[in-house]
Amino acid sequence: MFLGTEKGGWLYGSQRPRHEVRCPEFYVMKSVLSQSQLQTLLELSETEVTLSGERLEHICTNLSESFKPEEHGLDSVKSWEIRCPSEGEWRHAHDQVQLELGAKKVEILADGVSDNYRGAMMDGRPRDFTGIGPMAKHRAAIETHPSQEGVTALSSAPMDRELSGLVARLIITPMRDGEAVRVPLNADFSANIRGEIFWTFLLGVVPSFAIPIARGMGSYATNGWANLLFGGLCAGFVTGAFWRPRRPTVFFDESKDSVLASRRD
Repeated sequence: MFLGTEKGGWLYGSQRPRHEVRCPEFYVMKSVLSQSQLQTLLELSETEVTLSGERLEHICTNLSESFKPEEHGLDSVKSWEIRCPSEGEWRHAHDQVQLELGAKKVEILADGVSDNYRGAMMDGRPRDFTGIGPMAKHRAAIETHPSQEGVTALSSAPMDRELSGLVARLIITPMRDGEAVRVPLNADFSANIRGEIFWTFLLGVVPSFAIPIARGMGSYATNGWANLLFGGLCAGFVTGAFWRPRRPTVFFDESKDSVLASRRD
């Protein structure tokens, strides 16, 4: 399964890089936790139980501590945990069994908030928040379109207070051992700069000078070169918002090999 996009325009920067995710076998609720289930798990009698980070942690910790894998026919040698799914696990499960999530819902994931997929986990384990600031108290979330069924987007939700409208589902998954396989933190910066200069020149500057010459205004191309150059740079920059060549996909085995190589070094 793959997450992210290959599109090269800078509008898609938060969705890059496209990368492969391999999850171990896990078990997932097809529906989110109902109000009655939340009342039972939290031992509350509220008419509408709202979720927060503290309440979710309480549920997952209690269930994980009391979970006995052998009673459910699972491998007791492995360590298992019960928690919300990561985005990779959610997308994988949705592709396989079509998870149920109604319109105008925000489902909490186990991942911290991030700007893009640089440093993302490729084995499906949750991604921690690595920055500083108020977003440390948020979690990534799957948000559904208010009217179009089946349309979802990656969003975020604050976990420092109780909020109505948030929902959650749980998974039973083996705990990953060892160092995580991650998407490389850095792209080839110099190659990106060279590519941007080339395409800005080709799609912006060249047409800016070619058009007046083709229309018999060669003198303006000479006398007004500064205006044409500036306009071409602006046009080339705008094209970069929507189109640039596709970026490479990061494959699991490639990143795993780099992790092993760093261990040997």
